[in-house]
Formats: sequence, C-alpha cells, structure tokens
Amino acid sequence: MVKFLVYKSVHNMGEGMDLIRIGDKLIHVTKIDETVRQVLKMRSEGLSQQEVAAKLNLDRTFISRLETIGCIRKGGQIGFLAFPVANKDELLVLIERYGIEQHLILNDRERWQLVEQRSGLDFFNQVMAIVERFRQCDTVIMFCSAKWNRLAEALLDSEVFTVEIGETPIQGDIHLQLQIVEEVLSRFIK
Repeated sequence: MVKFLVYKSVHNMGEGMDLIRIGDKLIHVTKIDETVRQVLKMRSEGLSQQEVAAKLNLDRTFISRLETIGCIRKGGQIGFLAFPVANKDELLVLIERYGIEQHLILNDRERWQLVEQRSGLDFFNQVMAIVERFRQCDTVIMFCSAKWNRLAEALLDSEVFTVEIGETPIQGDIHLQLQIVEEVLSRFIK
C-alpha cells in the first residue's frame, strides 16, 4: 500500500518561524538549517563526525550523509590561474561551480596595475604571497604564457598543469573558450 504525505505550510505562527506539516509532525525548517550549518562549521573546524554527533546529539551516519549530499568534489585543493583574460567574470562563475578554492584571474589592466602601483620590493612580496597561497594546492591549473607556466612549475611544489594561451609577452586580453577550460577542469575534478 502506497501512502501519500500531504505537505502543508503553516504561516503566521511566529516571527522568523518556517514550519511545515508532514503528516502528524510539525517540522521547524529554520532549526534544521541552523543545525546543518552548525554541523558543517564544527566539521570545518576539524572536529570528527563522531565528535560533532556526540556534541549535537545526532547520529554520526547522518553527518556523513549530509556531507555526501553537499559534496562538490573529493580530493586535494585545486588552484586556478589565468591571465591576461577578457572573460574574467565568466571564468569566476565556472570555477566556482567546480569548487576551486584558490584562484587568481586577471585581465590585462589588472595585471599591469599589479606591477605599476608597487615598488619593486612590494611587488616581490605580493608575488611571494601569491606563490605561497598556490603552494598549498595539490594541483594548480594555469592559463597564461609559456614564461609564466615555466616559472610556476619551478616555484610550486604541486602538480602544475599548464595551457599556453599566447606567446610571451602577451599583449592585451585573451578570450578563453569556456568549453576548453571546462574540459581541462573536468580532468581534475570528478
């Protein structure tokens, strides 16, 4: 026998309350949301699933299932560099969809501002800070000139996958075809 559940929203039952009736249960949606956020915060702070379950009086398998539902990808941290590019905003949307944690995407104007608006020492310090950020990545995907690709391979401890988008020095912005970028990303992100 198949039983159909009737979902009925309950309104005006209190400020900020989001309640849903499911059969004989009244579900507080905001409480569910707050609990899930608390679980994820605690997990991101390094607590084990078992520790979080004990603190919040939840089942450890529930926490595991939550993480599985929201998992974008598994594996180490991936970095993405691209410059100088014309379609920066499109690339930002694409890499966000793939869950890329570290990125540096510059158009030609931003690239030159990075150099021109700093003293030599400030520029060097900023480049070293960028290098340090990307050294934390297990894999770095780069779209730039051959010169920068070779430099990245020499400076980073990670696996570096490079796509040459022009001869050094690249003059002006290059429009990266999103389909090609996505094909490269899909090789590293399952």
